[in-house]
Amino acid sequence: MDHINRLEPRAHFLSFPTKERALLNENKYTHAFKNLNGLWKFLLIDAPEYSPRNFYAPDFDTKEMFDIKVPGNWQVQGYGKMHYSDLWYNFPINPPYVPTENPTGIYKRQFTVDENFKGKKVILRFCGVDSAFHVWVNGQEVGYSKGARNEAEFDVTKLIHEDDANDLTVRVYQWSDGTYLEDQDMWWLSGIFRDVELLGVPFAGVNDIKVVADLDEDYTNGLLDLSFKFREEKSQRIEVELIDSAGKQVSQTSVNQQERIHMEIPKVEPWTAETPNLYQMMISVYEGDELIEVIPQQVGFRNIRLAGEVFLVNGVAIKFKGVNRHDYNPRNGRVVSKEEIEKDIILMKQFNINAIRTSHYPASYYLYDLCDHYGMYVIDETDLECHGFELTGKYDWISDDPEWEMAYVSRMVRMIERDKNHPSIILWSLGNESAFGSNFVKMAEVAKKMDSTRLVHYEGDFEVEAADIYSTMYTWLEHPTKKPLMKTIIEESKKPHILCEYCHAMGNGPGNLKEYQDLFYTHDKLQGGFIWEWFDHGIESYTEKGEKYYRYGGDFGDDPSNKDFCIDGMLMPDRTPSPSLYEYKKVIEPIQTTEIDLAEGKIELLSRFDFQNLQIFDLYYSIIEDETVIEDGTISLPSISARQKMEMTLPYSLNFIPQPGASYFLKLSYRLNAAMAYAPKGYELASANFELPIMTEGLVVEPNGRLQVEQDETKLNIVGENFSVTFDTVRGTLLKMVQDGQTLIERGPKFTLWRAPISNDMEIIDEMKKKHFLHLEHEIVHSFNWEKADRSIKIIVETINSTTNSAWHYKCTYSYTIFGSGDILFNIEGIPSGKIDTAPDMLPRLGVSMHVNKALNQVKYLGRGPRGNYADSKEAGYLGVYSSSVKDMFTNYVVPQANGNRMDTRWVALTDDRGQGVFVAESSGFNFSTSYYEEADLDQAKHTCDLEERDYVVVNIDYKQNALGSFSCGQWQLEKYRTTFEKFDISFRLTGFNRKEADILSLSHEVLN
Repeated sequence: MDHINRLEPRAHFLSFPTKERALLNENKYTHAFKNLNGLWKFLLIDAPEYSPRNFYAPDFDTKEMFDIKVPGNWQVQGYGKMHYSDLWYNFPINPPYVPTENPTGIYKRQFTVDENFKGKKVILRFCGVDSAFHVWVNGQEVGYSKGARNEAEFDVTKLIHEDDANDLTVRVYQWSDGTYLEDQDMWWLSGIFRDVELLGVPFAGVNDIKVVADLDEDYTNGLLDLSFKFREEKSQRIEVELIDSAGKQVSQTSVNQQERIHMEIPKVEPWTAETPNLYQMMISVYEGDELIEVIPQQVGFRNIRLAGEVFLVNGVAIKFKGVNRHDYNPRNGRVVSKEEIEKDIILMKQFNINAIRTSHYPASYYLYDLCDHYGMYVIDETDLECHGFELTGKYDWISDDPEWEMAYVSRMVRMIERDKNHPSIILWSLGNESAFGSNFVKMAEVAKKMDSTRLVHYEGDFEVEAADIYSTMYTWLEHPTKKPLMKTIIEESKKPHILCEYCHAMGNGPGNLKEYQDLFYTHDKLQGGFIWEWFDHGIESYTEKGEKYYRYGGDFGDDPSNKDFCIDGMLMPDRTPSPSLYEYKKVIEPIQTTEIDLAEGKIELLSRFDFQNLQIFDLYYSIIEDETVIEDGTISLPSISARQKMEMTLPYSLNFIPQPGASYFLKLSYRLNAAMAYAPKGYELASANFELPIMTEGLVVEPNGRLQVEQDETKLNIVGENFSVTFDTVRGTLLKMVQDGQTLIERGPKFTLWRAPISNDMEIIDEMKKKHFLHLEHEIVHSFNWEKADRSIKIIVETINSTTNSAWHYKCTYSYTIFGSGDILFNIEGIPSGKIDTAPDMLPRLGVSMHVNKALNQVKYLGRGPRGNYADSKEAGYLGVYSSSVKDMFTNYVVPQANGNRMDTRWVALTDDRGQGVFVAESSGFNFSTSYYEEADLDQAKHTCDLEERDYVVVNIDYKQNALGSFSCGQWQLEKYRTTFEKFDISFRLTGFNRKEADILSLSHEVLN
């Protein structure tokens, strides 16, 4: 049984009494509408059998019931148990049966209707209820429905009191046989979580509309087919008017109720995600000469078809630059408003994202109107996932069982019927992670019969028997022991391919976005993909001190749980874009810039648009000396068609005298030259940065000054005119560096190969920590020697560095050359030694860590910035001079982990508010990061609120940082980006300074002689 008395599914639209009201297209102006959201009375019981006697009666005493918000999930409002899992069912698998203990929510509310409902057919609409529910109105049972993320409508015309209060009772079941089809990767949340609405519509009005807005073979003329279903068969007449974006009527026709409408519209403006041209259609319905309703409908003309190994939109093998998106809010669970969804889509467009997969169910209906308007390709996905069966040994248990066919097909039919008129929807998806079987074959057959204008997607159809698209997940780019599937697809597949999920955006990551995108651009048949996923699913929480943090799986005693696997978005729960979102924006940006001859200002522009002309951009260019703009200008881009390239010459001049030691950069910013729906004029959608070929010699300085040496049994103290450096001769460590009476360095450089695990390390943490004990480092000093030269003291420390119980190790040699000026030239060299074959294949990092006075909290550096970057995630990291703070250099991920690395750093300065500080420089470059936390702090903390700042600043200078990868669910670190057990050599200049003597840029221009 799929339902009791539920009305047939239909398109979601509004009906108005006049054209003037229809143009406003708001619920308030319809024939009759009542929103039933708000506070309801609520009672949670352990099973439906425990329902109080006559709970559905209008006179039932609600004094023992509580207040609850609708829409809302009862778990996030303090009822029942929070539970997150990616995979498991929370009860024994015995379909179609569910547990005896089945948490059940009883909802009640009173409402009245106004005179607008008189003489109307009254429909009660539930937009989303998890998982199944019964409905009563005024004590009479209305019906039953399941399919949590699908709309359900009931005819309550005969049950409504027009002149008195009405009683509405809903009993919601957490578990139903439908739950076997609702095992998606998300929090298990129950209740009435989408809008509840009461509609009054004309009896003789239109019940359903199907709009097919196609293009002719030349993609020039629009082909509009309309069909209608009426609630009653009467002598209705329909007038259809089509209006373009300028308000001009382009077509009008009138037909009788029995006829379908076909219209050919010459020279339409096609709809695409880049050019979301919409026409306003007004459907006026007459009964005789009386206007009984007007229905507004947005129309977008586009053509979707298969063509060999590609699928085409308006004749172009488009590229999806997409994300997977859940309906989610950190306070309200799966309750999302139109305004929240609109913010999502605007942000996506601003970050060059052009596609959404509604993982793994139809989204709130607001989303589709917004995608039509702003321009977003959509894969609309059926509310269907049976992931838990994977572990039973019979993954297709119900997917290949004909007795479940109706349940499968019904969910897809309801989705298609609701959403069929949206031009943004390109593919219908049959569901997610449910194996394959006869029920999916039937779904595909029905989908194609219902809608021949769109294509069918299902990733679980590995042989592409029923689907039109070959879809895979987390497909590897390289593999050490077998041919990667991505290569096989390129060489052998005869179908268009998409990655419906790839690059798991969990914590600090993912890596390899560029490698995937380059592959998409190289092969037409690879038509892009969808990052997993858009939003971290953290639950907003507060400590006793009022500090906000976010909980995840396992934090509520939920067992089994996939823990922080739900913290996997490019957007953090507070809507802060993660560094990975900026990386994605860069990788998928619409203009690719290549240098040809920067000395002459020559560059090449390649359009990565599929349809739009680059004339929508102005190009802002600037020549930067270190951090100062010395020349800039603006030019309007010429006409460059989609996917075309053009050489340009920028009108700048390099005829100036370079400053000794300075660095010079060309910065390019492509900005909208007119406001778009999603961004204001001047908004940057693409950018580029190049170091200019201007070679300058640094200012040579002589690091002179007298030095004194003081030594006792365990310490060596080197004293200059206004500084001192102290070493522990037993541990071989620089203990502190003091200048002008202030301790600047509280512990000098110490070798480390450990970094706190990132979320994408989750599959290898046990190997790192329980096999190789990489987090338990040891340094054994073999010798500590020093000697005095003409104007310096040189210290050599030889050590063995390894981890607990390891037979492999590094032979390290530390070298410090200390000058009377206070400058220190530091070097450490590491040679792999011991039983090398027992060493791990991959190391987290190779570098040194220092402790710096906490007062030195202001940071300036020349390196890649402004956000963190790594070997496989550095496209958005532009070389330049950046200013920040220790706090802002840290990315506050929901789950604390290593972060904030800056590659290709040439120098960095940390200063206090008086300008005194520490300067580190090496022209060949290094990796750099800084924070108030040790790696162990990040490793041990489970939430941001667990972190306690150290009373010093941690500064990391690294030879190499390991790549990020996506191995929490996907490709591990590519071989070329890995940090391995290899020889390393790190050198840098370490200087204490005061900005009153020399500013940071002056120091950066110096070369020690």
